Amino acid sequence: MTEIYQAVAGLRSKFKKMSFAFTTDLNEIDNAVQELMLYFLQMNPKTLKDIYKKDGEDGLIRYGAVALRRSFISPRSKLYYTYNKYYTHINNYYETNVTDNLKSIYNMPEVIEEYKWTKLEQIDEILDGLEYWYDREIFKLYYYKGNTLDSLAKKTGISRNSLFTTIDKVRTKIKEEIE
Repeated sequence: MTEIYQAVAGLRSKFKKMSFAFTTDLNEIDNAVQELMLYFLQMNPKTLKDIYKKDGEDGLIRYGAVALRRSFISPRSKLYYTYNKYYTHINNYYETNVTDNLKSIYNMPEVIEEYKWTKLEQIDEILDGLEYWYDREIFKLYYYKGNTLDSLAKKTGISRNSLFTTIDKVRTKIKEEIE
């Protein structure tokens, strides 16, 4: 297996060159190739041996090319969930709110626009005015603490469906009162 892993590591530069077909962002390419290397390490050893026995490095390149293409194209890929989803959200925010439309996270403005703070203050006021403290606390645990429904259900012992219903009810109330 060590020989196969060394062969995969030796193909890193080829995978980087392949990535330029999908993007020219060097950070994204590095992230995608790194995820591909992890993919090879975590993959079923028998499958990896079979690929290497059958076609050698050429088989690894073809298999890696397919996996790399999927990581760039699919919104369900690990690359998307790990890197692109977060940075796309930030970039989309600043593309629509910054006049010079710079597409880099490093060009974020120093001053955050005042109306965003007023929206957050409005949301806090709405949460404070909720009839039940339970609704407020569940909403805060979900949105402010960054929990998923599953992790929140495990921590609190409350069913996932009940949590979803509560969060959806609070979200709807906030939307109604802000608009």
